[in-house]
Amino acid sequence: MNIALWIVTGLLATVALVSGNIKAITPKAKLAEAPGGRWTATAGVGTVKALGGLEILAALGLILPAVLDIAPVLVPVTAVCWILLMIGAMVVHVRDGEYKVITANVVYLAMAAFVVWGRFVLEPFGA
Repeated sequence: MNIALWIVTGLLATVALVSGNIKAITPKAKLAEAPGGRWTATAGVGTVKALGGLEILAALGLILPAVLDIAPVLVPVTAVCWILLMIGAMVVHVRDGEYKVITANVVYLAMAAFVVWGRFVLEPFGA
């Protein structure tokens, strides 16, 4: 189970890092043209960049605490935060009528829920 948890955590961290970098680096106008990017048309540049930064921090929070063995409980806590972020993303995409994008949000939410359950219940760090 530990290997499965690491694989899912690594995949989720990769998604967070890539998505965060895209939001942090890509101009807002270009993001608005992309599939699922309609929400950026009504969001401020600072909001888009801040969400990108939060996603980059989530990627780090999913991996580094466990690898460095410094407060590894932050891994499932970060996954809980990711769940909240995905719920917010789904609300925004429903508001904007971008229903196809919600499938990805649900998958990422499920992955994070697996990490939360696995690291708090099944295989906590240090147990």
